[in-house]
Amino acid sequence: MVKLPAPKFTDASIEVCIRNRRSIRNFKSKDLSLQEISNLLWAAQGITEKKYGFRSAPSAGATYPLIIFIAKSDGLFQYIPETHSLKIKSHNDLRPDIAEAALNQNFIKDAGMVMVITAIFERTTARYGKRGIRYVHNEVGHCAQNIHLEAVALGLGSVPIGAFDDQMLKELLGLSQEDPLYIIPVGYPE
Repeated sequence: MVKLPAPKFTDASIEVCIRNRRSIRNFKSKDLSLQEISNLLWAAQGITEKKYGFRSAPSAGATYPLIIFIAKSDGLFQYIPETHSLKIKSHNDLRPDIAEAALNQNFIKDAGMVMVITAIFERTTARYGKRGIRYVHNEVGHCAQNIHLEAVALGLGSVPIGAFDDQMLKELLGLSQEDPLYIIPVGYPE
């Protein structure tokens, strides 16, 4: 396990972040700092209220179906919100393989970090039936927007990617129950 530092909040206003958010596809080959990774993961799914375990993105019935994976130069990691830490899944740099799974969108491999948002739909459909599928799709949108706005606040660039081979990505990341929903490369814009 890799314990992440507590998030450090910027003074960027939400309005400025919304205004400045753009899809960035050209990245410098530079790793993100552990502090930047911490902030981005906290914005995605971090615990915002300890007593009830509420998170930064709304979730229907607090079912929390989303699981975040990150690929960096030193490996693949799963974010654990309850401890604000990373669980090591692999020591291989999977960014080039993720780029290939994303229909050869090669700029992905240049990003300092690639986030893959996945979901276990049953966590939500067990409570809400078929309608829970819609709720999971809503939640991934909330989560992704938080990531993009936090990236702007940190002076980073990001882009949401929905075009990828689901099965190839599942095999690459070793997913069993999880379904991939979004790939978000994040890095220093060129």
